[in-house]
Amino acid sequence: MTLIINEDICARCGVCEPECPSEAIFQTEDAYVIDTALCNKCLSDGDPLCVTVCPNDSIHKAKESLFNKFSRLLG
Repeated sequence: MTLIINEDICARCGVCEPECPSEAIFQTEDAYVIDTALCNKCLSDGDPLCVTVCPNDSIHKAKESLFNKFSRLLG
């Protein structure tokens, strides 16, 4: 599974971006996005750092079908 940011919940506060050790989170014109190719979920047994610091619980695991749709949209 991969992580995604729910744009409807995200407050665009930016606290997740500097916490990402693999620099997988970046800001677009409209939202923050997680680059699934770079995200390694912090290689931890616990919650990834971005999930831990998000004040709105907008970062969560995506279902595989949603991940495939997301990947197609981003090219």
